[in-house]
Order: sequence, then C-alpha cells, then structure tokens
Amino acid sequence: MTKALKKLRSMKDPADKIRAMADALVRFAEKGENPYLDIPSRTLSNVTFSDRDSIIKLGDETQRRFFFNIGQAKKFMQTYLVASGCSELLKVRKTTSIRDLYYMTKHTIKDAREETFNDQKESDPIIEDLEVALGSLREELNLFASNRGAMVGNMTIWDSGDMINLRKQGSGGWSVPSIVEENVVRFKSCEAKFILLVEKDAVWRRLNEDKFWKKHNCMLVHGQGMAPRGVRRLLYRMVNELKLPLFVFVDNDPWGFYIYSVIKQGSINLAFESSRMAVPSARFLGLSSYDKGKFKLPDNVSISLNKEDRDRAKQILEYPWFQKEEWQKEIKKMLKEGIKLELEALSAKGISFVSEEYLPYKIKNKLWLN
Repeated sequence: MTKALKKLRSMKDPADKIRAMADALVRFAEKGENPYLDIPSRTLSNVTFSDRDSIIKLGDETQRRFFFNIGQAKKFMQTYLVASGCSELLKVRKTTSIRDLYYMTKHTIKDAREETFNDQKESDPIIEDLEVALGSLREELNLFASNRGAMVGNMTIWDSGDMINLRKQGSGGWSVPSIVEENVVRFKSCEAKFILLVEKDAVWRRLNEDKFWKKHNCMLVHGQGMAPRGVRRLLYRMVNELKLPLFVFVDNDPWGFYIYSVIKQGSINLAFESSRMAVPSARFLGLSSYDKGKFKLPDNVSISLNKEDRDRAKQILEYPWFQKEEWQKEIKKMLKEGIKLELEALSAKGISFVSEEYLPYKIKNKLWLN
C-alpha cells in the first residue's frame, strides 16, 4: 500500500479524507501530471486469514486508476463523483440511500452522449472502492441501505434522539437500520446476558412470540438470512461495547455454515470491513449435523444435498478457519449422510420445541461449536 494511501486512510474524519482526495487532484493539475488514484485491490488474491486476529483481512496490493487512460477514465470520474456526493451529505449532515446517490450522480456528460452511470450496478462497486480507499464505511459517509433485520430484548437504546425500549416492540421488533454508528444508535441500559442471532425470520418470530428473550434474558436478533451490514455492525458493537457473548442459530447446510463464518471471520468480498464487523468470539449454536439423531427428528424433515450443496460444503472444508477437528467432523458428517436440515425442521417435535426444549438444552449444556 502506498504512503499516500496509508496517510489518507489514517485520517479520522471522512470529510477530511474526501477533501484530501480533492486536494491531490488539484496538485496533479497544477503540475501538469496525469491524475491518478490508488485503491486497495478487492480481489481474492489480496485476501488473507489472520491467525492472530482470527478474521479475514485485505492485503496491501493496490490498483492505480488514471484519468488520462481510455480504460480507466470513466471509473476515475465516477469515483470522484461519488466522493463529491458523499462530501455534500457530510456537509449538510444528512443521509441518503445508495439508490438515491446513484440518481444524484447520474447525468449525461456535457457535449457527449455518455452517461456518468448507466445503472446502479455501476455505482455500487464504486461506493465500495471509495470505502476501501478512504478506510471509511459507507455508513460513515452517510449512505444507507434498506432496513433488514429486527431486534428485541432486555435493553434500552437511543435511536436518532428517541429512547426505544426493546422490551416492548410487539411481534415485529425494532427494525435495525443500516447506519448504527454511535451518532445514530447508543446503548443506554442493558440487562441481557447474551445475544442470539437467528437466520430465519419465521423462527425468530416463534422465539419472540414465546418470549424466549425474556425467559432467558437475551437479545434476540435476526438478519433475514445473510445478515446485512447494519446487523453485523450492530452485533460487533454489542459484543465489544457491552461484552455480550454472541450465539449464531442457523440452518444445518453449507449456506448456514457460511452465514456463521461471515459473522465470525468476515466475508471475502468485504474483507476491508472485517476489523469493524467480524466477531471472532461468536459461537455456532446449531443446527448440528448430529442433531437429527440426538433429538430424534423424523426422517421426513431431511432434505437431500444437491450438487451445489456438496460443492459448497467441500469448499468450506478447505477454509483455514474451518480446519478445527470439530468442524471437519461436522461438515464431513453432513456430506456422508447426504442431507441438510432447516431450522423449521424442529417444529416436527412441536410448535414450541425450539424455544422450550432445544435451545435451552443446548445452551445449558454448552453444546455449541467455536
């Protein structure tokens, strides 16, 4: 990573970082040089797993984007357009969606037929480029995505000036926003002893209706499948600021294992965010490949692994962070049996089996995987 890029990323204020980008562009112009921008490379070859920190990290490789280069000029211009839009948001202290930013920066270039952006598929990767170049999350640049995920439990929070009692959120829970930084969300009081992240909304609703969070004094969270950035960032903050253990409750299939992996180690695609999102202390609470026999689940709740499932499981077997003996046994057991189980399979033992027997038993006996 170049010295200039390290200096830029070391600055604390996102607005100052964007101004530094603009100042660099002016200096290039004054010197009559070809302006360029260095961006950390977001490729698989530039991603490593840190044994020391137990998270996926982005390496030091960079790509240089020049203005006077036919193949790079458009992306160079797009990067500064997005930076300009974010600068304006920070200046007026307002937020907007990544969809809105696309429309804010989309226009026809003067005296040309060329559009700055043809569609949002072009602007979204540019936002990620800007994030990694600045070392600032898009949420710190006042950009948000649609709310996904919900939370209830024994905690009171401050949300954009409003005090929210998460013990009284009805059947739907508090909708987790995309931006959960301290200027938006603050933790005021918390009696909960742990966090339970549930993959499936339907299972989360069962646990909420049965008041599992109240009986077991926990925070109950769901992320509608793969937890979005807002949920992951919130979990990180709760674990590190409130010192709460995190348990991840997902399907017994390769995709459930991967969701757990992303929560615990971070994702390969967004490795530059791992240090502020990944929770290495997270524990896998189920479903386990051994639970069908252990809890005597009927055969008709099993789903046969398809080729995609098997291929994905074999990939996961090779991940450095799944090399522990317990995880090798877990994944190989799934492949040997040739079946997977969804969380809803537990309902075959009774509508509230998951909340009244399964989870209490596993938590009490510490039947989780690290």
